[in-house]
Amino acid sequence: MTSQRTRFYLDKQNAKWSGVCAGIADYTGMDVTLVRIGVVLMTIMGGFPWTLIAYWIAAATAPRKPLDLYDEAPEEKKFWQGVRANPKRITRDVRSRFRDIDRRLADVEAYVTSSNSRLAREIEQLR
Repeated sequence: MTSQRTRFYLDKQNAKWSGVCAGIADYTGMDVTLVRIGVVLMTIMGGFPWTLIAYWIAAATAPRKPLDLYDEAPEEKKFWQGVRANPKRITRDVRSRFRDIDRRLADVEAYVTSSNSRLAREIEQLR
């Protein structure tokens, strides 16, 4: 499933013509309007035949985006866009989160296993 989420797809749901710019925006996490403006500027500023040829090739060869690609949540979409853009940074962020969770869990474990008379009374009251 992860390889499916890290591929480039044509985004036909947000497409103006064939979904290439919308697919690039989805792949990189950028705003689709900025991608479209960038493609138009590249075409006008001297890349006239090549940007159109690249656009048509991408439109002909790229698969359509599956409808259920990001069913979970919007944060899931942002996570996978981050993985595509900078995998090392995302890995570092995930490790940092796990370290924080591990530290908090160790604090809870130390609190529960310590000789805490108030906690022992609360546990006894629950019985």
